Amino acid sequence: MSTNSSPIQLMDTTLRDGEQTQGVSFTPTEKINIAKALLQSLRVDRIEIASARVSEGEKEAVTNINQWAKQEGYNGCVEVLGFVDHTKSVDWILETGGEVINLLTKGSEKHCREQLGKTLAEHTSDILQTVHYAQEKGLKVNVYLEDWSNGYQNSPDYVYALMDNLRHTGINHFMLPDTLGVLSPDDVFTYLSDMCHRYPELQFDFHPHNDYGLATANVMAAVRAGVSSIHCTINCLGERAGNASLAEVAVVLRDKMNKELSIDESYIVRLSNMVENFSGKRVAANAPIIGADVFTQTAGIHADGDQKGGLYKTKLGPERFSRIRSYALGKMSGKASLKKNLEQLDLDLSEENQKKVLERIVSLGDSKQTITTDDLPFIIADVLETKDYQHIKLLNCSVTSGLDLESTASIRIKVKATTHIASGSGNGGFDAFIVAINKVMAAYQYTVPSLFDYEVRIPRGGHTNALTECVITWDCDGELRKTRAVHSNQVFAGILATLKLVNMQLHELNLKSM
Repeated sequence: MSTNSSPIQLMDTTLRDGEQTQGVSFTPTEKINIAKALLQSLRVDRIEIASARVSEGEKEAVTNINQWAKQEGYNGCVEVLGFVDHTKSVDWILETGGEVINLLTKGSEKHCREQLGKTLAEHTSDILQTVHYAQEKGLKVNVYLEDWSNGYQNSPDYVYALMDNLRHTGINHFMLPDTLGVLSPDDVFTYLSDMCHRYPELQFDFHPHNDYGLATANVMAAVRAGVSSIHCTINCLGERAGNASLAEVAVVLRDKMNKELSIDESYIVRLSNMVENFSGKRVAANAPIIGADVFTQTAGIHADGDQKGGLYKTKLGPERFSRIRSYALGKMSGKASLKKNLEQLDLDLSEENQKKVLERIVSLGDSKQTITTDDLPFIIADVLETKDYQHIKLLNCSVTSGLDLESTASIRIKVKATTHIASGSGNGGFDAFIVAINKVMAAYQYTVPSLFDYEVRIPRGGHTNALTECVITWDCDGELRKTRAVHSNQVFAGILATLKLVNMQLHELNLKSM
């Protein structure tokens, strides 16, 4: 599907609607960092950052964002949800330095009658009172028609009457939410086509939810119907099944509908990682664009096809998003998969040795072990019985932890031919081990990199004595590397994963002092 190229605005509501995700609450510092990244780096057109009158912490965050936005020239791009309460929301927004109010009105007769206990005439009067007050105070006004999707389906005359009452009041955007995510693409196209034809002079936004998994498809239908502003969130955050994913929406509008967007795609994944860390909500590994596995080829035949002229590549390439393509290692791997991983690590093996290593990889895959590119050097060293990745060896380690007590770690470790003894204390056994090993490695001008992510898991249905897998993602001067290890003790699983990284980096550095 393609249409004539025309610009579409993206309004990100991660900091407002996204924060309605169960268990998500951003601190003021996190909010301003996300806001800066959205406007300065990703370059979305508008952001909605909060609801008025929620808390003092929210007021602090909104004030900080508005101050920064005004200094940087983004003040007209920052919006706050307000309520039909005459002066209260407007005054709250003014006190924070805000310039735009997104006024929440009732877009369905049922909500108006049963939630507010008012008639359309009474609700309209209240809306106009708040709108006029906001405009007198210099605020730009946008209006949400909450539950518009059900309102249009069940009481279209109510929707038309409300729109007729508001169309000449100087409202900038009329924002039409599928509040409960109930619409299909056909519904969206039909309803929004009608709205755009009835009120051609008005600016409509579409605010989708993903309850049926149709949010992105519904965005396409909305744009075909004539809507030129779309609401979305980072990582699909939002109540219940979430809102439309900004990553999906942006790529689909560009690739499938030939639409112009202001955003810089190369920052999508970086911002996704930031929001994932701040929100505590993990992104699914197979989430389009942003998932950890979406640019990983697993089948050996696909790796072979890529090697022979890029037969399995599309315009949805990882380079667009500052990512790289990877080739999984496991029971489905072939020679091409192994070769791609060897090239990435700048390793060279004979055909005979490649065959031996591949046999071991397939065997490990059969036993359900996860194998990463960074595991490959250790598999090679084991299969070929080399010592290239055995710079450092843990001879003994004792970790002590207690309730309300600082943890300690005592280690005896061999670096090449020299044995070292060290101890450390820290916030937990793993932290204490890192302190101890850094004491030893200081003599070799080496420090263990910072953690980016740390995962511990056991098989589903496993017992308390089950083997624990620890997967650590390291920030190695901006390059993310991943190591894993398995042990019955989760702290020692982390320690073994750390030693893998240290050995790998020492091999790469080829430290002459050893």
